[in-house]
Amino acid sequence: MPQPWPVTEAAALAEQDRLRGSVVTSGTLSGIRLVAGLDVAYAKDSDQLAAAVVVLDTATLTPVEQQAVTGTASFPYVPGLLAFREIPALADALGRLRAVPDVLVCDGYGIAHPRRFGLASHLGLLAGVPSIGVAKTPFVGEYDEPARARGAWTDLTDGGEIVGRVLRTQPGVNPVFVSVGHAVSLDEACDLVLRLSPRYRLPETTRAADHLARATLARATRTTPT
Repeated sequence: MPQPWPVTEAAALAEQDRLRGSVVTSGTLSGIRLVAGLDVAYAKDSDQLAAAVVVLDTATLTPVEQQAVTGTASFPYVPGLLAFREIPALADALGRLRAVPDVLVCDGYGIAHPRRFGLASHLGLLAGVPSIGVAKTPFVGEYDEPARARGAWTDLTDGGEIVGRVLRTQPGVNPVFVSVGHAVSLDEACDLVLRLSPRYRLPETTRAADHLARATLARATRTTPT
């Protein structure tokens, strides 16, 4: 974790500008064995949060290890700067792992971001691990609806630049929005997302991390997470 961690919007924007040139948008995922899903849940109308990481075996999609932490976000909510709210807690959870993941799958965006440096890119770069952003809705860009078959996709473009793919993980369900985080190609990222989504719209990594984050927050706060 860089110190001091940015606590103002101006400092966060400067940090994104400083780091985004180091993002690598190529790389293969051949031979990976462990993949980590990461997610954060927030208490309703509060900055209280729980950050979760669940490591799955890519061959069986069964959990190998999981870690979760609770805390309070110290950075305000600003669109495009979510990483500065969530990375401190996610990094804490990652640092508690004994198993070392080969790739990180984040509930959010990589380069499909106004400044091409979303949470998945930021976290992957800091961790030195290939990373992918898988989002439920688009943040930036335009796209055509992909065909209804599993595996169908269309480009997500922003200002004429391809920043991700709109990927159908199950027949006829809403697509997900995949973008490169760091050190992986878009083709490889989409292939992995399909492998991680054999039955449901969202990857098993995201589903497992979401469940753990919500359950951890509910135990800590006795409230319903948003």
